[in-house]
Amino acid sequence: MNGNWCLIESDPGVFTDLIRALHVKGTQVEEVWSLDDQTLEELKPIYGLIFLFKWQGGNDSSQIPPEADLSLDDDVYFAKQDRGLAMTNSDSIRTVHNSFARADPFITEPTRAATEDDDLFHFISYIPINGALYELDGLSAGPVNLGPCTEDNWLEKAREVIQERMARYAASEIRFNLLAVIKNRAELYRERVSENESRLMEASASGDSETLMRLTEENAVLSQKIEREHEKFRRYERENSLRKHNFIPLIYKLVQIMAERGDLENRIEYARQQANKRQKDRAEKKKQSEEAL
Repeated sequence: MNGNWCLIESDPGVFTDLIRALHVKGTQVEEVWSLDDQTLEELKPIYGLIFLFKWQGGNDSSQIPPEADLSLDDDVYFAKQDRGLAMTNSDSIRTVHNSFARADPFITEPTRAATEDDDLFHFISYIPINGALYELDGLSAGPVNLGPCTEDNWLEKAREVIQERMARYAASEIRFNLLAVIKNRAELYRERVSENESRLMEASASGDSETLMRLTEENAVLSQKIEREHEKFRRYERENSLRKHNFIPLIYKLVQIMAERGDLENRIEYARQQANKRQKDRAEKKKQSEEAL
């Protein structure tokens, strides 16, 4: 736990299940593997972006761009007095959030303060509001107005900000994660099927066989996409159940069996060697990145 809030994975299945549990309807969260135009176009409509990166310390978040505006639009209200309190004091939000905690059968020591050696990761969100792109960063005094935008170009502006931040840390950090809050895909595809059904009736009445064939094939593809979305959500449900499950008894029993068979020490030594190898590989990659600069 971190201040009575558990740490959760930056995973689309976790975030999708989390917002559904908060009764947010018509949306889902998808991981963004690339910021190219084609990838973003396939995810539209996109309501907001969530960027996860490793926090670098005192000179980090948020390095507000010179052109940024700390003032807010007349229709955007932010109560600085409630900063850090509104969500912290919400039992319902905290309960849903902490439902994703891994089962821990042990009594743990109180949470210690983070040190420079810890890997601390931080979320920043980007959303368009009333013709302006806003950066929402819990470490800032309030929302940051990054300048005017439209529904058509806000993603381009957000991409520039995110890419600049990634470039800033590229020499020392390669672990980034970007999530998009988008319209529920199954609902989107069902709407398209419904639209096609109306057009099919018109084509049938006019005897337009070419349009009939094209729309029928398109609906077949959309039906497959809907089923894939349903399967994805079923997979999310299974994965989230596994995240919450207590595997400690199973692990304990497996370790006990390996010890009885005399395999435990060999397994431990093998794991130690693999860990050392991964550590050396990371150090070598970091050295190569620094030399490349």
